[in-house]
Amino acid sequence: MKNPINYSIKTEILPFIILFATVALSFWAYPLLPDLVVSHWNFAGQADGWSSREFHTLLFPGILFALYIMFSLMPKFDPRSERYGEFAGAYLMMRNFILLIFFVIFAAATFSNLGYAINIGATVAGAVGVLMIFLGNYFGKLKRNYFIGIKTPWTLASENVWNKTHRLGSRLFIVWGIALIFAPWLASQVAFVILFGGLIVMLAWLSIYSYWLYKKEKDTK
Repeated sequence: MKNPINYSIKTEILPFIILFATVALSFWAYPLLPDLVVSHWNFAGQADGWSSREFHTLLFPGILFALYIMFSLMPKFDPRSERYGEFAGAYLMMRNFILLIFFVIFAAATFSNLGYAINIGATVAGAVGVLMIFLGNYFGKLKRNYFIGIKTPWTLASENVWNKTHRLGSRLFIVWGIALIFAPWLASQVAFVILFGGLIVMLAWLSIYSYWLYKKEKDTK
């Protein structure tokens, strides 16, 4: 089965650099890390979870390689694979940026465990916030597919509903991303509401909106 995206050295050089940097950081940091490393921080930036250094240095490279393989294969197996050629540039940019954000989080966690003064809460929230802003800016370029985007029964059933829902989703993701960047500097309760409350409200809003658009479209036919 032919892949609908034309991969080349030009399209793959950046993800290869990110993957290589992740593996290189793992090999470099492994002998320097303590046997037990912090693997989770709470909203106040305090350590509340630990794992072995083996797990730490294997987990993130494993995640990045799995993501790379998934992003490479899914367009080929998507029932709407023919659509990927219409937004291949946006798809590859989103893939690369997601890999980059995971690398940034891995690097921040690694250097923090090596004793560097890094505000993990602000770094992770900032990285995820920037990712949401980036994704929001590219949502409008996505065409109907079963892999990436805002997938509800109603966006998948109608091109018009898909496009309008993604235009709204673009704005909501950008707003939520900006809020995430500032969340670590607010009270932990407020940060919690921004993170989880914002996500729940956004998903509910987009689901209801896509259903309303679909019903409206059906009623006018």
